Amino acid sequence: MNNNHHDEEEATPTSVTLDVGRRLRSLRKARHMSLDDVERQSSGRWSASAIGAYERGFRTLSLPRLHELAEFYDVSVSVLLGEQTPSGEGPPKLVLDLEALSKVPEAAPVQRFVRSIIVERGDYNGRVLTIRRDDLRAICALLQTDVADALSRLEAWEALVESPSTLS
Repeated sequence: MNNNHHDEEEATPTSVTLDVGRRLRSLRKARHMSLDDVERQSSGRWSASAIGAYERGFRTLSLPRLHELAEFYDVSVSVLLGEQTPSGEGPPKLVLDLEALSKVPEAAPVQRFVRSIIVERGDYNGRVLTIRRDDLRAICALLQTDVADALSRLEAWEALVESPSTLS
């Protein structure tokens, strides 16, 4: 059978394709882009329907296409794959969607804490922020809860770019 998508497969979603898709959708939304915006800004490199299929995990990305999408969104491939560092060293990190977090009134203490991290690091990109395990512990203290509940809240607020399973 001749398949025109020989470097990409359409199949039943796997946990990997679903996780990558979730990260792609979070990155797109953090940039306030629609699927059509991606198609236009990529000069048609990716169709809206293809990006939607990647985000839903219904289409598996080839490594070259994964790399191209990482470049398009200005992140490393390791972020899309849910890895924390290319070598696997160091503590896992969590990427927050700052725009989504700013829209949640009950997240005010976390917003203040995140602003202090931004000032301390001089990281003013305004879209996403990578926090460390110790930062997550501080967020738990602010929310007066444990890690699992804090991650659940961040996920419910749609403030996670990274999957919470990376910190388990």
